[in-house]
Amino acid sequence: MYQLAITRDFIARHFLIGGDWGDETLEHSHHYKAEVLIEGEQLDRHGYLIDIVDLEQATMALIGEFKDRVLNDLEPFRGLNPSLERFARIFWERLRDRVTLHGVKMTIKLWENERDWAAFGGTL
Repeated sequence: MYQLAITRDFIARHFLIGGDWGDETLEHSHHYKAEVLIEGEQLDRHGYLIDIVDLEQATMALIGEFKDRVLNDLEPFRGLNPSLERFARIFWERLRDRVTLHGVKMTIKLWENERDWAAFGGTL
């Protein structure tokens, strides 16, 4: 199985809703790290799972939608708790719509600090 991954950092803000999580219910920022992992059995005619430049451009354009923003204010999070798990799924879905891939698995791993992460993945 071939694997290709890129990792990029960005800062975004959020606050948790729907429960009593102390300071997490107040708006605060995280220095997120997003890892995009592509896995597949077959390479294309150029020897790629995906062109790394295309993956980087799609990822950076998507990060631009979240960077320096309050996640709670963005449409996919409206009325929902912007948990790390939910953010990983939303990131995956939106990146899936920006890349042309078939027959590969894509996994998004998001860290909200140096220790804690959540991931979401699926086959395209």
